Amino acid sequence: MAQFAVFIYEAEIPGGWENAPKELLEAHEAFPGKVEKLGAKILNGLALQPAGTAKNVRDGAVGDGPFADTRESIGGAFVLEAKDLDHALEVAKVVPVNDGGVEVRPLFDAPEA
Repeated sequence: MAQFAVFIYEAEIPGGWENAPKELLEAHEAFPGKVEKLGAKILNGLALQPAGTAKNVRDGAVGDGPFADTRESIGGAFVLEAKDLDHALEVAKVVPVNDGGVEVRPLFDAPEA
């Protein structure tokens, strides 16, 4: 099985997750079961604080906010174990996202010692 990083880009929910639509919360609860049903496995994941809490560092200078100033920001990420890229993309299609999208990238294989 191959490993993939899955990045979730979405619009922030005003007032945070406490104000998320019920359908979105239910979709998040159902997601692990969908992944398992598709024959893939989530190895670990991250849910990020709002983009306004981000700091960026470029050429030694620290700035406020994420690098990109867009409507969508990275809201979370996870490492997915799947058969291949096509399989990972099947899973990506069922990731619950609030007005955004998903990016899938293969991870490098660890070199053998």
